[in-house]
Amino acid sequence: MLNKQIFMLDNSPTIKNQDGNILFIILIAIVLIGALSAAIQGTGQHNANIDKETLILRLSETRSYASELERGVTYIMQNGKSESDIRFSHPNANADYGDFSADPDTTYQIFARNGGAAHYRSPPENVNDGSAWEFYGNTALPEVGSSEAELIALLPNVTSDFCDLVNKTVGYATLPQDSATCINSGSSARFNNSTQFVSSPNTTTETSFSIKPAMQGCIQCTSNGSLHFFHVLMAR
Repeated sequence: MLNKQIFMLDNSPTIKNQDGNILFIILIAIVLIGALSAAIQGTGQHNANIDKETLILRLSETRSYASELERGVTYIMQNGKSESDIRFSHPNANADYGDFSADPDTTYQIFARNGGAAHYRSPPENVNDGSAWEFYGNTALPEVGSSEAELIALLPNVTSDFCDLVNKTVGYATLPQDSATCINSGSSARFNNSTQFVSSPNTTTETSFSIKPAMQGCIQCTSNGSLHFFHVLMAR
């Protein structure tokens, strides 16, 4: 009799309902855990997309500004000035570029309203180490003009992500190289009234440029691995 009662108890509707409830709760927990995991992954992907979009905007800003500087050079040349007259002085620029306030004639100044009419801008955030734009006349780029040095705007020490995006946008299949004197030539080569176009320019590794003429891109100086965005302001 007792065994029969136990058998009846184990198979009662109440026990079956409890087992069903526990199974249902476990299934709900599994579903919630899966949803939470998907939400976390989705959040990570969204943040990654934001970072990529920001980098694309920064590249657009950089290229737009480089074009503004190039137009400034064109304006000065159209006003009858020579290539050696061009100046890049500004109150916020390095003193090596000259003293803007002491210049009685600003018609050949890139950052003067009656000269190149370009604005002096700091680099976009998080695309390089914070170094200011530089302007050089000592590198001849592959198939740009003649064998003489170009007038180049350079954004030094850019990040590898920014460099990759630049070259992907331009269409370079490989990273352009400069194994000789680095295109980022430092303070001694800044373009000013005494330091201008050199007679024996630095030449980059031409075979590393899959697209020519090389008017813009990101280049690596193999001597130290540094990466630099360049834009030709004037081919010579």
